[in-house]
Amino acid sequence: MLAGKAGVSREYSDMIKELDSVVLTTDLPEHGLTQDDIGTVVLVHEGGKGCTVEFMTLAGRTIAVVTLLANQVRQIARDEIAHARHVATAA
Repeated sequence: MLAGKAGVSREYSDMIKELDSVVLTTDLPEHGLTQDDIGTVVLVHEGGKGCTVEFMTLAGRTIAVVTLLANQVRQIARDEIAHARHVATAA
């Protein structure tokens, strides 16, 4: 099941593909994720209505694999730079 609010951008299905890096557009505190975190698309669902995205630390440890709606991610813009932040470790 796709998490979040309904609404699908037509251009999403034309642009985001499996293995693309994407930017999270909303906080997902239940997964330890915040807006602007970067993840990798591992699966596109229903012609672009959503996708499964893996979020990892810079050292390669998976933080979360989450199925999201199209409006919860966006492509990385050409003029953006990545920003590192610490993630809480699971107890």
